Amino acid sequence: MPETVPARRRPGRLRALARLLPSPAGTPFTFGYAVVLAGTSLFMAAAAPDTVAAVLRASSTDVAHLVRSPVLALGASALWIAGGVTSPLVLAFLLVLSALERRIGGRRTAAVFLLGHVLATLATEVPVGLSVMAGHLPGTSLHRLDYGVSFGVAASAGALAGLLTPWPRWLVLGAFTAMLVADLLTFTDPMTSWGHLLALAVGLATWPLLRPLAHAPAAARRGGADR
Repeated sequence: MPETVPARRRPGRLRALARLLPSPAGTPFTFGYAVVLAGTSLFMAAAAPDTVAAVLRASSTDVAHLVRSPVLALGASALWIAGGVTSPLVLAFLLVLSALERRIGGRRTAAVFLLGHVLATLATEVPVGLSVMAGHLPGTSLHRLDYGVSFGVAASAGALAGLLTPWPRWLVLGAFTAMLVADLLTFTDPMTSWGHLLALAVGLATWPLLRPLAHAPAAARRGGADR
């Protein structure tokens, strides 16, 4: 009889692990977005380097693209993961967005992601444009390569933290903040590093709006997300 206990518990554990990842029925937004990102990541891995570089330049949210076609630039830049499928950001995207969508629904998760992506992008690129106009940066800075989902993931992580119980909340916030601060201290790309911190703050600012939704019945959340 004792040997049957782990066997009975195993399906429950597998179901719990499965809930951490996106699924077509449970988290359609995250699942669909993950499929798109998987496709673009496979393209990055399989296409010729010159082709990949040209496509990424065309998808960049640099100042030049934002001035000409802001909506297209913001949308295209969110179709890529910097580093492709080998990036640690892949796991963060899957876990964070799945957990957030299960709590507040797909459309609201998309709204949080988009809010962080747009605001952090503008907050980092507008100063670049102004600095070029003032003569503090060269004109080449207007074509600075900038793409990826990291701003949206950071905002989603900040929003998710507010819906968790205290210990998981501070664990998520502590881990993300430490990672972003360490990235900032390396000074490899300080503009992007500040953008990540700003995106995290955008997610934190959504707590008053999202916390009531997390306590609503699941059916009500789904109904609100479909409106």
